[in-house]
Amino acid sequence: MNFDQPIGIIELDNIKLKCLIFKVSSDNNFEILSTSNVKSDGIHNGVIVNLEKATTVIRSCISSAEKIAKISLKKINVVFEGPEFLCTNFSKQKKINGSKIHKADIEFLLNEAKKQLLLNDKSKSVIHIFNHNYIVDNKKFIEEPIGVYADHLRHEMTFISVPSNNLKNINQVFIECDLEIEKFISSTFALGAKLLNNKELEYGAIIINVGFEKISIGLFKNFSLVHSYTYPVGTNHITKDISKVCSLNLDESKLLRDDIDLSLENNQIPFDEKNYLKNNYFINSSFRKISQNLIINVVKSRLDEMFEVVREQINISGFNLNFTSGHLLTVNGEKLLNLEKYCTNLFGPNIRKVEEVVDKIQDSENTFKACLGALNIIKDGWETEAIPQISRKNIKKIGFFSKIFN
Repeated sequence: MNFDQPIGIIELDNIKLKCLIFKVSSDNNFEILSTSNVKSDGIHNGVIVNLEKATTVIRSCISSAEKIAKISLKKINVVFEGPEFLCTNFSKQKKINGSKIHKADIEFLLNEAKKQLLLNDKSKSVIHIFNHNYIVDNKKFIEEPIGVYADHLRHEMTFISVPSNNLKNINQVFIECDLEIEKFISSTFALGAKLLNNKELEYGAIIINVGFEKISIGLFKNFSLVHSYTYPVGTNHITKDISKVCSLNLDESKLLRDDIDLSLENNQIPFDEKNYLKNNYFINSSFRKISQNLIINVVKSRLDEMFEVVREQINISGFNLNFTSGHLLTVNGEKLLNLEKYCTNLFGPNIRKVEEVVDKIQDSENTFKACLGALNIIKDGWETEAIPQISRKNIKKIGFFSKIFN
């Protein structure tokens, strides 16, 4: 990656595509040259479902940003995520027999794990590899134990892989736009890079990202993404449930959904003194009595389903909620009133909702959190990531994996 030239990032999302162009100065500071966003089309949960439509909107989004920045991009970094992302954890061992541990030992274990993953499923491509632990003679090392005398070395890693055909289709869209893809970046990884501080990244934190048609979870520890999962149910499913049960159209259902207080303590806005839905929500549908209990039960049932999946994934990962630094709740472009209070009952008091304003880069519907996280990853590299990160000479801290794979 050439840091002397402006660098582009685009996030593929169901609602809007977001593009950000920045440049890096000689003192490793960055300047954002432009941002743009357009309504998404031809893309669903990180998968290209219509090549022609996706090409049109991606070209439009990037062209708008290029016009503002007064530059022309030749390469782009792509941020995306979907339910077909696979997170696989490996623990590989090697006998050292009292000798020093060399970088070749770690490289061997890494390659063995990658080989096993790809042999088990040849249809997948790896986009991220994270180291999150070294165990040397039953002692835990977070940093690479190069030069340490040992009998045994165990290396714990996390692989994030994607169906290869999905990547081919995304590549094809950008070929149609005359652009080469520099790097694929998981949205969950990018959000962690932007929203978590060093304490949270080291001692453990959870990001729950509620989107339009998916909910994603990212578990971070030892500066690594140690578990990631995306479930294809989001806020739009709540809207559809209300529409189906209450015989309201989707616009009316969305308006109602956004006014329901999910703390379930105070719902005076949508309901009258007799606990029936107010008539102002019947914009196109015929007015009739719909009880508060019915609507709340519909919403609660869908939320319970979504967050039960989150709880299961936390249990599968072995994460202990009592020993994490905190949990973050992000909502992409959707208004869900007091969702953090609802989640407090499930995950404890550490839940906090991320504010929509991020570094003053936003519009009324859109934020650039994931793009900004990707910017940090591209600019500085990520110490525990084994996939190559292009590093600059003035970066003080470069991960061992970056040294191996750069």
